[in-house]
Amino acid sequence: MNYLVNILGRSGLLTRDLDYHLLRGAMVVIFAWFGYDKWFNAEITGLVPLITHGPLIFWMIPVLGVGGTSILLGTAEWTFCSLLFLGFWNKKLGVLGALGSTFSFIATFTIFPFAPGAWEPAAGGFPAMTIVSAFLLKDLVLLVVSVYLLKQDVARVIEARTSVDQRDTSLRKLAA
Repeated sequence: MNYLVNILGRSGLLTRDLDYHLLRGAMVVIFAWFGYDKWFNAEITGLVPLITHGPLIFWMIPVLGVGGTSILLGTAEWTFCSLLFLGFWNKKLGVLGALGSTFSFIATFTIFPFAPGAWEPAAGGFPAMTIVSAFLLKDLVLLVVSVYLLKQDVARVIEARTSVDQRDTSLRKLAA
């Protein structure tokens, strides 16, 4: 086991930021793809039963209609996608993308216990999942990834600001 750990440690695969960049890239792809799907009737129509049972998003279809909900969700997901993508270079924009992503997955994961058809009756119901609950369960991981990116980006913005403040303080001392 030590041999394997040493090889992995020397390989360069586990560089400091590899996980951060891979997770950011994965979230960009996920939001691009899911956001794209929201523009089509088949996708949004299939989500109507879930949306109407979401404790945080139940209001969307009665207020916006199916079409308006589709536009709002597609636009939101592409906005989060764009902000997360830009977060590769600008951590403040990354914070906004990760914050939007976090709220998005809080909203969708809270549907989990209330989703119609989520528990397999033939297997005794809860906790035997159907494809509906499995579909929503993935949002738990995406929520955790969103919180991780938010934490990382906030820390990097603070670190960059602190570095600039220290540099400015040093320059003022030299000029005095």
